[in-house]
Amino acid sequence: MIELLAAWITGVISAGGYAGVAALMALESACIPLPSEVIMPFAGYLTSTGRFSLLGVALAGAIGCNIGSTVAYWIGATGGRRFVDRYGGWVLLDHHDLDVAERFFARFGTPAVLIGRVLPVVRTFIALPAGMARMRQLPFQLYTFVGSFVWCYALAKVGDQLGRRWDSDPRLRAVMHQFQLVVLVVLLAAIGLFLWHKLRRRRRV
Repeated sequence: MIELLAAWITGVISAGGYAGVAALMALESACIPLPSEVIMPFAGYLTSTGRFSLLGVALAGAIGCNIGSTVAYWIGATGGRRFVDRYGGWVLLDHHDLDVAERFFARFGTPAVLIGRVLPVVRTFIALPAGMARMRQLPFQLYTFVGSFVWCYALAKVGDQLGRRWDSDPRLRAVMHQFQLVVLVVLLAAIGLFLWHKLRRRRRV
């Protein structure tokens, strides 16, 4: 499943270019559980081949985040918890996720949108409580873009550097091959733990 998802993501980016990067990050920011940790590093890898520019993929990712976050914002503003009750299960979103995002937003106020964009998990859902609080659009869009750009650029830079060293440093290829199975096991364990917590919470409801 992980390999299929990764293959689909890389296929969209390869076929769609910058627009593909923006579209995938828009889905991720609209509370669809797509891993930006796969999307942006692969886009960054393509910068090492000359296909993209690092600034270009970071901008595309950040613009996509703004588009998806705007959708999530208005879902929060017009639907809020009713949306989570009715449709949250389709995207593995429940009240616990919303509670985490709401507490984070309540603690930091509107800057939570900026801070949350560079935090795993929180970044996916932070637009919902912002919409529920009817945060003003100008700071919401600005904070979302700045935080998302930092996140996207950092992940793309990792992919770019790995791509540049892949052929020039044979030690990197050897290490990656040696730990490939370990990485796969860790990913499977993380996803399994995530799903277990979800199912456990639902049984308690």
